[in-house]
Amino acid sequence: MKGAKDYFSNSTGTKKEPLVMYVDMNCYFASCEQQRNPQWRGKPLGVVTYNSYDPAVIAASIEAKQYGIRSGMRYRECLALCPQLITTPTNPAWYRQVHVDIMAILRRYCDDVIPKSIDEAVCNFHSYALVYKDIRPIAMQVKADIAARYDWLRCSIGIAPNSFLAKVGTELQKPDGLQLITEDNIDEQLGKMKLQGLPGIAARNERRLNMIGIRTPVEMRHASPALLRKAFGGVVGEYWYKRLNFGEVDMYSRAENRTMSATRTMSSEQSRDRQQLESMIISLCTRLEQRMVTSDIFCREVCFSIRYRDDTRWDTAIKLAEPVQDAMEMRSYILQRMAEFERSRGIGTLLTDKVTNLTVAIQGFISGQVMQYSLFDNRLRKDTLRKVIYKIKDEYDQKNIVRKGAELLNPFVLKDAVGFGSVRDLGDIKGNIKNKHMLEEDKQKDDPYVRKIKQKPPPPPPREEDPYCDVPPPDLVTGEEQYLSLAAMHKAITGKQRTDQDKDLQRWKNKALGI
Repeated sequence: MKGAKDYFSNSTGTKKEPLVMYVDMNCYFASCEQQRNPQWRGKPLGVVTYNSYDPAVIAASIEAKQYGIRSGMRYRECLALCPQLITTPTNPAWYRQVHVDIMAILRRYCDDVIPKSIDEAVCNFHSYALVYKDIRPIAMQVKADIAARYDWLRCSIGIAPNSFLAKVGTELQKPDGLQLITEDNIDEQLGKMKLQGLPGIAARNERRLNMIGIRTPVEMRHASPALLRKAFGGVVGEYWYKRLNFGEVDMYSRAENRTMSATRTMSSEQSRDRQQLESMIISLCTRLEQRMVTSDIFCREVCFSIRYRDDTRWDTAIKLAEPVQDAMEMRSYILQRMAEFERSRGIGTLLTDKVTNLTVAIQGFISGQVMQYSLFDNRLRKDTLRKVIYKIKDEYDQKNIVRKGAELLNPFVLKDAVGFGSVRDLGDIKGNIKNKHMLEEDKQKDDPYVRKIKQKPPPPPPREEDPYCDVPPPDLVTGEEQYLSLAAMHKAITGKQRTDQDKDLQRWKNKALGI
């Protein structure tokens, strides 16, 4: 009988039975949108961070990927490849709810399910070795159960002796794949891949391996531990040897967070308004406060980063004498450090209209159970009051009551967002939801519980000589429809109908398609 400590710890010992199943949802964000909106099924769809003239596409549907569209591309680049591309902003609460439902399906067959991200999970069947000799029928049933619950979602499943090789199996066949990696076929399966096809091997690691004569995954698997230590340095090389030879080093990670971060990409409209940038800093700090209160921890270091359109950035790290949890305290430390830098360099402000991204990160955590308070301040009372406020919020299902209170200048500056990484804050390893507000939709502008505050509209963007060059595409408008609307605008203004052969109209069409 396994003890709790053994059950939730990695074992670098070799287990060659293929009893680890890795589930990777295909084109997850885009597929969730197509599940929710049947009219987009079978059409190229891109999920964007926000509605603006040229947002980044963070996820593409299977149909969009067939045109060469990839995550991280700009909207104009995507239109050049696929003029009929449909775009929609993210719906993080919906993605999390689907994630919870999929985890519940996996736990029907295995009680050792570890979510790796919002669209990936690993199931450890090694404790079921006497029950299941072959878990491929279970994998097929998991696919069927997911399709029964969400008929448009598909997943790739890899089965192997450890979680790394099972993850490799999901990469071998997409979409809707099922691959088995065993001691007998591992070299054959790895032979289908390049070094950068292995999870965790990017260009820099590939160069390291090439320098010691390793150019394929098969050669890497048969390399000695000493040679891999030379390539990666120390214990990391040993881990790579274990991964490729059936040892387990990746299934379980530390239960506690080492760092927490909140980041947002800013649109051109947002970055032109300093009030919105400052409100965003408050919102990011409040998001981290919310997570710390839920986990009952305090931080001893705050990091802040600004990224600009020319790919430059400004970073700072602030070590704190006393652990903090309060968002406004973190904000004050950040603004103080920014002001010091601005004075020392004689510049106006770091929050210019060239800002594209703001990030706040915290680390150096200490448990609230061991926090020591001074006898001469009221920090204890403030921390107790903060916990009570969040408890009231959770009791009455008011997700935005705390966060929106920090955004009086612009109540909708921080749209909910979801990352591809950890979902640790959503629930525990047994599937119990500890932050149910993460499954709630954001309040919209017409919500009666959100006070509407009149603001001075931001200044219009500078216009070029061409009166149609900066017409932003409306939400869910394709490139072709935008081009037709420009042609209609020209006819309304000039009273003339122009054709595709006309140079001016062709120029407007190219601009509409981002060419």
